[in-house]
Amino acid sequence: MRSTEASSIPNKKGETLRGEAGVRSTEASGILDEYEREGQTMAAISNDWAEALKGEYSKPYYRELYNKINQEYREREIFPPADDIFNAFHLTPLKDVKVVILGQDPYHNNGQAHGLCFSVKPDVEIPPSLVNIYQELHDDLGCYIPDNGYLVKWAKQGVLLLNTVLTVRAHQANSHRGIGWEEFTDAAIRVLNEQDRPIVFMLWGRPAQSKKSMLNNPKHLILEAPHPSPLSAYRGFFGCRHFSQANEFLKFHQIEPIDWQIENIHQGQS
Repeated sequence: MRSTEASSIPNKKGETLRGEAGVRSTEASGILDEYEREGQTMAAISNDWAEALKGEYSKPYYRELYNKINQEYREREIFPPADDIFNAFHLTPLKDVKVVILGQDPYHNNGQAHGLCFSVKPDVEIPPSLVNIYQELHDDLGCYIPDNGYLVKWAKQGVLLLNTVLTVRAHQANSHRGIGWEEFTDAAIRVLNEQDRPIVFMLWGRPAQSKKSMLNNPKHLILEAPHPSPLSAYRGFFGCRHFSQANEFLKFHQIEPIDWQIENIHQGQS
């Protein structure tokens, strides 16, 4: 894809936003905003993930995905905001990944999704699956249950919170399934599998566990459990103790463990 056609994700007013050549656009077209630098076509991901995933941008599926998403943002209400689509990659560089948690597609109600699976923006009601994740953290590690669902603290410590589909139509779950995102995130999972260092993969529910066949590096730890959804959490997510297992694995390999405690935003609660 040439930059002339790629830097055109419209904002809500229908205006085209563009990134400057050679500079990552922080507010611009977000998702598939591309630009050329020294003859190379670059994606909006600007850290070491950009190099690891650069082979995807020239593939036919990616062109189709780009065109589809561009049209969707122009014509419909899509979550997350375009600037947030690649937040999982932006906040957790490849070199820093210690733990991978796979989700499915973003939350589809207003104000929730911001590019990290299971996470919601501050002051948004905590979704039921995350309520159950917090309950398991409390039972496993003694973490208090916080007043918010904003998981950026995890991402900045090396927890890659990756949905396998990165966008969704407002109020239509799974509406962007099968348009190409799975191929892109599968490529990221393959890159992670190839890393020559220990990484923990938490696979919750059948869709996440379907990726297990891609994970054949003996250095990694694969943890499986039912999805934390209220429909399935009592089938084995509660009591799985994945968080303590992950930290023990990291410490065994002399890697700094994750501080899983999400702090309260509002004072006087704990």
